[in-house]
Amino acid sequence: MTSQKPSASPQDFGKLPHLHIGNLDIRFPVIQGGMGIGVSLSGLAAAVARAGGVGVIATAGIGWDEPDYASRPVEANQRALRRHIRLAKENAPGGIIGVNIMVALTDYDTLVSTSAEEGVDIIFSGAGLPLSLPEHIDPETGPKLAPIVSSGRAAQIICKKWLSRFKRLPDALVVEGPMAGGHLGFKPDQVEHDDFVLEKLLVEVIEATADFKTPSGDPIPVIAAGGVYTGADIRRMLDLGAAGCQMGTRFVATNECDAAPEFKQRYVDSKLGDITVMRSPLGLPGRAIKNIFLDNAQADKNRPEGCAYRCMKGCRFDTIQFCISEALINAKKGKVNDGLLFAGANAWRVEKIIPVAELVASLAEEYKASEPTE
Repeated sequence: MTSQKPSASPQDFGKLPHLHIGNLDIRFPVIQGGMGIGVSLSGLAAAVARAGGVGVIATAGIGWDEPDYASRPVEANQRALRRHIRLAKENAPGGIIGVNIMVALTDYDTLVSTSAEEGVDIIFSGAGLPLSLPEHIDPETGPKLAPIVSSGRAAQIICKKWLSRFKRLPDALVVEGPMAGGHLGFKPDQVEHDDFVLEKLLVEVIEATADFKTPSGDPIPVIAAGGVYTGADIRRMLDLGAAGCQMGTRFVATNECDAAPEFKQRYVDSKLGDITVMRSPLGLPGRAIKNIFLDNAQADKNRPEGCAYRCMKGCRFDTIQFCISEALINAKKGKVNDGLLFAGANAWRVEKIIPVAELVASLAEEYKASEPTE
């Protein structure tokens, strides 16, 4: 990795501050959320990186379209991950490419090692505490590491464990609030509770990690995620102390998103009442768009007959209401009535599908327009 990696974007983002993660200089301080299965792959990640942000490849079930995915999922995922990282880097020269790797994945260690071998710039890791993540990473030449947390306590635990075991700290932290799409790191009664809004969690994580310093002597940059939708939202989070923001839902409704057109159109067609919190087979709450599939799941009509993928630690097919891999693959392929349509709380606000560059430009304009006037 080079000593500094500038963004590939030629755009002028005005007064928007750069996001610095170690020696990475990110001109547009937005990280595109990692969305699986197959919603954010090399196509979307490269487009975001070209536009000046951090493009992120989701590794969960990334080998879904490999011919041996059902029989050799670990090998299929590893092969697909290498392919998508190389494609993203090829299509966004000079851009910043990351991967999102869930701790709960059964092939977590393999995906981490493969990502490092392929030279990604940053690894985001959540869905559990990534306490062992630095084991596979060279602190000098490897990718930056950014755990995803939902509380100040979780952030403190990771910092203390990494210092004790590996003599290093996270290069950044992503604090994800309960308005995010997909799996949520909260109990069901916390999802709508005022004590767990992103604004409070962001300040909590910043305060909880204030005594931990990066090698340059600065605080660990904290990224706000979950419900960030407009340029004004970005400004609000930065004013609260965030170094940058992560956005998922807005990037689904783009031309370059790797999901099928039918998946994206459901975001456009959805209304406020269509966004719901359901119970995932992993035992966590998850936010998705209502559809026939969820109705059938609640009626216990989607129980799997077996498990071909073995994708998640602790998942037992004989006790779950549906196979999450199969449900997400169907959705990604456009089978919107036969799959799980994960989406953020603001998905109903999406009005049309646009190019990534246009979205980034509009967010920068909204940020500029939200500047307080004296």
